[in-house]
Amino acid sequence: MRRFARFYGANPLHLLAVLFSFALAGYAVAVVGPDTLWNPDVWWKSIAVWFLGAVIAHDLVLFPLYALADRSLRSGLDAMRGRRRRRPRSVPALNYIRIPALASGLTLLLFLPGIIEQGADAYLAATGLTQEPFQARWLLLTAAFFAVSAVAYAIRLALSRNGDEVRGSR
Repeated sequence: MRRFARFYGANPLHLLAVLFSFALAGYAVAVVGPDTLWNPDVWWKSIAVWFLGAVIAHDLVLFPLYALADRSLRSGLDAMRGRRRRRPRSVPALNYIRIPALASGLTLLLFLPGIIEQGADAYLAATGLTQEPFQARWLLLTAAFFAVSAVAYAIRLALSRNGDEVRGSR
């Protein structure tokens, strides 16, 4: 196994997962048919073009942006905390900011057409409702994500300090 891992570069289960993913993708293409993925009349309406565009947009545009945001967040937290502390804080705040930010970004991506009221006439005709509350609800949901994360961080911080006090009193 070690020789295989050294040759392949990862665990054999990784290879199995990759092969399974390719088999599943091949099965999906076989079921829906290649003709479904490509629109010969208007090429830019093809599913394959949109998929490749999404991959390129994510890898070349979005990933560097959120890597930069994460690096900025990390350096900002380091600057606030001060790099020259003797004892590092036992509960890092980074993930308590990352998780609600990720959840907020994903819900924004999911509900963006409703938030910017794209297709308002079709939505009104289909449901009898307007898209007006979408933005306020997304903002409330984002606030709830960060509030729950702040409470969880405060609890973790309090528990870690209590543990430090118990260890220090011995």
